[in-house]
Amino acid sequence: MISSSELRAVVKEQLPELVEQLNQYLRGENVAEIKDILNRVGRGGKLPHWYDLLASGQSMPNLDGKTIGSVIEMTLLGVLEKHTLAGFDIPPLDVNPAKGVDIPLLDLGVKSPSENYCTSEPFFSAYERILGNESAALILLTDYQTAKKNPPPIRIQIIKAAYLEGSEIADKNLCAIARQNKEQLFHQSEALCKKMLQFLCHLNQQNWRANALLKLLKVLFASPEKINAEVDKLESDFQAKAKKALQQGTEPLPLSELEPILSIKDSNTKVPSIINACSDWVIDNHKDFARLPNDNEWQRFLKSPLNGKIGLSFALQWRYNFGNLFKSMV
Repeated sequence: MISSSELRAVVKEQLPELVEQLNQYLRGENVAEIKDILNRVGRGGKLPHWYDLLASGQSMPNLDGKTIGSVIEMTLLGVLEKHTLAGFDIPPLDVNPAKGVDIPLLDLGVKSPSENYCTSEPFFSAYERILGNESAALILLTDYQTAKKNPPPIRIQIIKAAYLEGSEIADKNLCAIARQNKEQLFHQSEALCKKMLQFLCHLNQQNWRANALLKLLKVLFASPEKINAEVDKLESDFQAKAKKALQQGTEPLPLSELEPILSIKDSNTKVPSIINACSDWVIDNHKDFARLPNDNEWQRFLKSPLNGKIGLSFALQWRYNFGNLFKSMV
């Protein structure tokens, strides 16, 4: 039997044709030819409640992001079975996120952000921020936000698409910093390298001290003079923000946020000082939540190309931002 990786390669190669066919179905064209598939994968083995409206080219009901995602995923199965993978002897496909990936047979995820480029996903491990997913994914950018403002009938279309390997579904900027420092820091100290990874994965870039430490990680192996110059810039920024806060009658940042940054300037061992300051920030802000990477995560990090292509931040859920990806596409 053909492997899932070989099937994904076909999907990746034929992505433009796949999107064209998917858009035809989403416009209500020839939807009857995938009726049996939609009936099979529908809840309780019944056609989805939106089928008749889609097939007749009318507006979709309950036009919310979750419904649209379901419509796209199920219609995508029809495209894959009837067209993209029709020439292969494979079992029927199904959508089953409960198994950890949207289309288990292909080991392939599906994400369908709209023009704000963002989706929210369940949160499993903070280390996904750098390591990405263990499965590849199709990213299907929809015109949902524009379409819902138009007069009916409302039809959703895929306006851009990308195929991402699992490691690419990670934060582009944080991966770049990790990639820049990984090899040299690992050879200096595995413990320090783990602390860097821990910080990057738990970082809150809205926090002044965390953002300051991130800037220092960008010059981690620079000369002491350059690092000290960066600390001076950060001190000036802190003072400017404190002054602005007082002018606006708001509470300025406490000096305790600046002191760990200033201590780096006095240190003769810049690299450990910066990394340990990062670790202290994690402990101060996340307590027991922010564990060090486990053995599996650490081994994945060592092997990873660290080639993230998106923005990724978290609260109770991951917020995937595909703006970097699609804005770079012609």
